[in-house]
Amino acid sequence: MTYRDIASKQVLTWACTAVGARMPVAMAPLALVFLVRERPGGYSLGAILAAAYVIGEIVGAPVLGMRLRPDRARFHLAVGLAVGAAGFAALGVFPDAHAAVLAAFALVAGAAPAAATGGLRTLLTTLVPERAAAQALSVESILTAGIWAVSPAAVAGLALGVAPSVPLLLGAALMASSVAGLRLLPAAWGGDGVDGGGGVDGVGGVGGTGGEERTGGTLLRLLVGAWPVYVMGAASLALLGLAELVLPALLEQRGVGVGWSGPLLTGMAVGGGLGAFVHGLRSWPGRLRTRSVVLMAGTSACVTLAALIPDKAGIAVALVVGGTLQSCAMLTRNLSLREVLPPSALAAGYSVMYAAAGAGYAATGSLAGALLEVAAPSTAILAGVGLTLTLTAVGWWGEARRGDGSARDADLAVTSGHTPSVGPAFPVAPGPEGAAISGGGDSEGGL
Repeated sequence: MTYRDIASKQVLTWACTAVGARMPVAMAPLALVFLVRERPGGYSLGAILAAAYVIGEIVGAPVLGMRLRPDRARFHLAVGLAVGAAGFAALGVFPDAHAAVLAAFALVAGAAPAAATGGLRTLLTTLVPERAAAQALSVESILTAGIWAVSPAAVAGLALGVAPSVPLLLGAALMASSVAGLRLLPAAWGGDGVDGGGGVDGVGGVGGTGGEERTGGTLLRLLVGAWPVYVMGAASLALLGLAELVLPALLEQRGVGVGWSGPLLTGMAVGGGLGAFVHGLRSWPGRLRTRSVVLMAGTSACVTLAALIPDKAGIAVALVVGGTLQSCAMLTRNLSLREVLPPSALAAGYSVMYAAAGAGYAATGSLAGALLEVAAPSTAILAGVGLTLTLTAVGWWGEARRGDGSARDADLAVTSGHTPSVGPAFPVAPGPEGAAISGGGDSEGGL
């Protein structure tokens, strides 16, 4: 498949809507620091507000993502984005409010639209042919990389050149525009196993008459069962957080100007976009979990080299290559979710992945921050790499164990002449992915 398979007016509309929804998310942490930096203890307060925003995202994504109903997707997403826009606007309009009030606004701005990432990703894959799902996810990653490359410069330029509150007001306007953009997209997404009440049909016997409690319980079991995918997803973003948070201190250790951290991180984001583009050009050999491990090992090696290389040119090359591999690793995680979750649970699954990735980012950053008090920046990076590799190994073990359980379950089904309704293997989408899983092959074999 090629990118021509996803070229359509609806996908373009989706892209414009996604920019409006995600640009404020990329701008928020730095914008919050600039908002209060001139107040007494401004940088510490900015860090607290940024933490409140991230906590809102981590909590809001799984909670609200599980409540997304495929038959009313547009309504749910619009409400969350509208409340998020109000949170951003409140931060921009009341920059001198008490710190606790600003923290509450930041929490709302992070939590309310947190399910939009998973919902918009699911919506995108319904706008393209099933065979082009990998290309669609690659386009999403390219778009995200572009947003994260542009956002820091936009925030700094507006905050310093116009006013500290302008980036947050712009974020509010962009998020409000995404609500308008949603009206040009389908009001719901399709998928097997969706009943009129938002339940999951055919999973553990839950259907339109199964009741809300049973439906929610089944969805929760499905999401918990996919934990290895989330662990490896957290590992993939942990390295990005490690590079972003420790890079200024590392450059100072190497005698390089701290101002180079911005261009170097932009190069890493550009590398991520390039990796996503190349990933979508063709189907790749090997199981998804194996490819994830290889890509994560390569990313870890690049970050390790960045910690050990003494000159900025070598650090730049390591970060660009690392960003390229990291974006491909994250794409394999999103494709893995399509293997293990039914279509009706994908929005919730993507939302949980979003929260897991944020948790991985925060955990590695916290570890590195603590180590910076007692160790050199290069040592802190190496410790973070060690934590990332540990998470990768745990995730691979869990996926391999689930795969072995699926194979045993399939053998049992053939022997007994029936297919169990709930077991180690999850229901899968029809078409290329489902066929690949049933045959023990790669989910992208038919893409």
